[in-house]
Amino acid sequence: MSVCLVASRHEMNKPGASVVVGMSGGVDSSVAALLLLQSGYRVEGLFMKNWEEDDGRPYCTAAADLADARAVCDKLGIPLHEANFAAEYWDNVFAHFLTEYKRGRTPNPDVLCNREIKFKVFTEYAQLLGADMIATGHYARLKQIDGEVRLCKGLDADKDQSYFLQSVPQEALSRVLFPLGELDKSRVRAIARAADLPTHAKKDSTGICFIGERRFKDFLKTWLPEEPGDIVTPAGRRVGGHDGLMYHTLGQRQGLGIGGIKNTSEAPWYVIDKDLTRNHLIVVQGNSHPALFCNHLTLNDIHWIGSAPSLPLICMVQTRYRQPDQPCQVKMARDGDRTDTSTDKNSTDKSSTDKKGYAIAFDRPQRSVTPGQWACLYQGDICLGGGIIESTDAGHALNEPALHNHSLNDKRPRLSGTLAS
Repeated sequence: MSVCLVASRHEMNKPGASVVVGMSGGVDSSVAALLLLQSGYRVEGLFMKNWEEDDGRPYCTAAADLADARAVCDKLGIPLHEANFAAEYWDNVFAHFLTEYKRGRTPNPDVLCNREIKFKVFTEYAQLLGADMIATGHYARLKQIDGEVRLCKGLDADKDQSYFLQSVPQEALSRVLFPLGELDKSRVRAIARAADLPTHAKKDSTGICFIGERRFKDFLKTWLPEEPGDIVTPAGRRVGGHDGLMYHTLGQRQGLGIGGIKNTSEAPWYVIDKDLTRNHLIVVQGNSHPALFCNHLTLNDIHWIGSAPSLPLICMVQTRYRQPDQPCQVKMARDGDRTDTSTDKNSTDKSSTDKKGYAIAFDRPQRSVTPGQWACLYQGDICLGGGIIESTDAGHALNEPALHNHSLNDKRPRLSGTLAS
């Protein structure tokens, strides 16, 4: 069985070309390798180890994943190479991850991992092995439009992973194949079963790769020790305590430990902001509280996968993975709209990254938009690119003087930031 591989029309994108497949030990990469073989490519596998830790610990699956990858490659009759990219991962992904959490923000390391490791270091290593191209099990597609390689959503809306690929340079994408882009997950598993691949029934991995099945807070404590402080309302009333601002994110409800507060309703509490100077976690009650919503966000810079479009631009945006597309307008930010405090200094694709700063206005207020996460822009199924969210105007609708005195107009560090009106 073969499939149509939607990819760039690079001269080497043809049967007989040499392809190295990133083998994770899961069903997706297994089927990707199988389909490439069936389409006439010369296929080899590469298992990447990106995190140095004791493989014997119960939450670390690296050894089992390697064994599964080896079993699949043996079944397919292809060689499997192994490479350790832990040093590159630490320098270019994990260091940024820790820095962002220290700032009270909520980063997404998977976007950087794709840009810096899977589609950079891995690609370079594959070229040393003599590969013409690389391939992965991502649910995404590539098209040639007006002479440019454009990233498109995978046809399976539930599995589409274009959000995580938004920062990969176009040059890197021009040497990539995504064999699963036109398939849904059930079809992928059916193909794996029919081929009797050892991974056909393996459970999908979830969460951040280097955390595994551990509780996130327990993992973060290993690198960022506790810094206890107060949980307060916008009016400044103490309602509880926290172990560290870095252990919480905007919109969070679970794990706050707030209860039995006099003269308050039974409505649940939600995080709306962090006061970094006072070490205060700021919370409100109610799922629809106006302080949970924003109308605008800013990006210090943005990576355009293709040529930068004319602005203002009407398009769609996702501010977190698997969020339904939200209509918005993108324009250049005014001087007062942004502060260049980004910690994302690792991109090597400088020519396609605009450093002027952007403001994004939503058609409808958006809930819990979080600085440190990535905003990904779309037109139809085409991923235009994206950037790290720097600030939002969340909380500006509140008319509580104590909040504005406490945080919103304070010049000291806070998380969500402000936008010029």
